[in-house]
Amino acid sequence: MAKAPASLPAGQRIYAIGDTHGCAARLAVLHEKILADLAARPIAQPLLLHLGDYVDRGPDSAGVLARLAQPITGLPMVNLMGNHDRMMLDALAEDAAEEAVSLWLLNGAGPTLESYGASPRHPASWARVREADLQLLQACRPRFAAGGYLFVHAGIRPDRTLEEQDDADLLWIREPFLSWRGVLPAVVVHGHTPAPSPEIRPHRIGLDTGAVMGGDLTCGVFEADQVGFLRA
Repeated sequence: MAKAPASLPAGQRIYAIGDTHGCAARLAVLHEKILADLAARPIAQPLLLHLGDYVDRGPDSAGVLARLAQPITGLPMVNLMGNHDRMMLDALAEDAAEEAVSLWLLNGAGPTLESYGASPRHPASWARVREADLQLLQACRPRFAAGGYLFVHAGIRPDRTLEEQDDADLLWIREPFLSWRGVLPAVVVHGHTPAPSPEIRPHRIGLDTGAVMGGDLTCGVFEADQVGFLRA
């Protein structure tokens, strides 16, 4: 554990996992590591938080969503919405616009559909995507605040208050958020933009370490004024 740029109230620990992108086997390993850490270091208020982008590009998006649907005894779970999750929902809506379908297909939908036994070339087969999984994604939150942290998928717009943030920015933004060097109203913990290792800045912590591109799947462990990492 190392000194963090923000803190959580006493008795609280948050395990925050970056972009999973269909890497279900590694998510299972990381969940086991989290449970082992929690067993070794019990705490009154643990929380497991996933930062979005559960689907697309990787081999088993269906497996990832099936795992998120299973409660973990003694470890409450919060799932945030990612831009890929939003694209999937928009493309599979009954009244989906052609642009929404095209956008999803261009951004890694093929492996997601194949994980359900469907084909990206045959839209009639897309009905194989489980309705329960779509409902799980619909229920994902755009943000979660705790202590001095704001957890989101992508980031925030630096020139707006937290109350003024647009949900689309929380899911999609890169600039001017990533290059911002000023103060933000909270330390933002995010995924969305992959890096070789977790990025710790005075105003943000990035947890997307490119699991679907061969990097680690990373979990940030936040407690008091400390932060550490678990990897799979």
